[in-house]
Amino acid sequence: MPGQLRAKVLPDRQRRTLDDLQEDLDLSSGDSRSKQSAFWTMLTLSAVIAACGILTDSTATVIGAMIIAPLSTPIMGIALGAVQRRHSTAAAFVALGCLLVILVGAVASLVVPQSYDLLTNGQISGRTSPGLLDLVSALATGFAGAVALARKDVAAVLPGVAIAISLVPPLVVTGVCAGQTAWWLALGALVLFLSNLFALVFAGMAVFTVLGYTRTAGRRTLHRPRRAHVMLGLLFAAVLLPLGANTVATVLLNTWTLRARSAAERWLTQTPGAAVTSVDARSRTLYIHVRSPGDLPPIDGLLDGLRGQVPDGVPIVVDSTRGRQITAGQVGD
Repeated sequence: MPGQLRAKVLPDRQRRTLDDLQEDLDLSSGDSRSKQSAFWTMLTLSAVIAACGILTDSTATVIGAMIIAPLSTPIMGIALGAVQRRHSTAAAFVALGCLLVILVGAVASLVVPQSYDLLTNGQISGRTSPGLLDLVSALATGFAGAVALARKDVAAVLPGVAIAISLVPPLVVTGVCAGQTAWWLALGALVLFLSNLFALVFAGMAVFTVLGYTRTAGRRTLHRPRRAHVMLGLLFAAVLLPLGANTVATVLLNTWTLRARSAAERWLTQTPGAAVTSVDARSRTLYIHVRSPGDLPPIDGLLDGLRGQVPDGVPIVVDSTRGRQITAGQVGD
């Protein structure tokens, strides 16, 4: 079965040799000075471009940074070295590259005012709350990237793979948020990067093993790289837990937000012309935005309607378009 799958995914006529693959993924082999120079140059430029795109909330600019970012090369080098059970410098390049990109983000944060709400920036808010779907996307991208590297005829796919996987942008967001002392946001962006990193290495190891790239020095290794797979699996599980927890929290928050909106709409039914414009959650507080031409009904009615719909103890703030902000209190009080 593995042989049939290998023949379908990677026909012999399209198969790249192990030497060619190592030459591309090992930055310390061959003309190492030129490869490392290109790596650090392009990584620095991609980090600067990503920082500009993130701070200006420009999706197109961020995509441009993702295309030229070379960080996936040593990451796949880690995967290839793991299946061959050989030491490589790929992990060191990844670690130092991450520090460089985070530093660029931290420096870029110096131009951000302290009063700036980071979550109003779509490029930042979209990378500070990762979920399970981000992990699934990273896994699929890792499989696509590993297969594209192993085949001669699908090199054109690699730019698309670079766009699909988010490596440099979340590291820049980590630096920007850390520079603004928004530590929880920085941690969320870092978890997104780590999930993508482990997903790439995991997928790369799986593909390179199935495709038969376990030969070293002309000999097949006597043992499969079980230890590396087990260690990676444990790290993968460690990332899976916070992603799963965040996904559950997001689903619950959306549910409570919808319930709060319904309760607020019932609260306003007796007020002509009044309507709920939006409901959002910030800093563990539910903000209910309403539009009303006249006075609002007693706030106790809203708290009574929310009881049993959202957890007790959640603070409620009503924000009126007439310029009033009413701190209603906590649900259940």
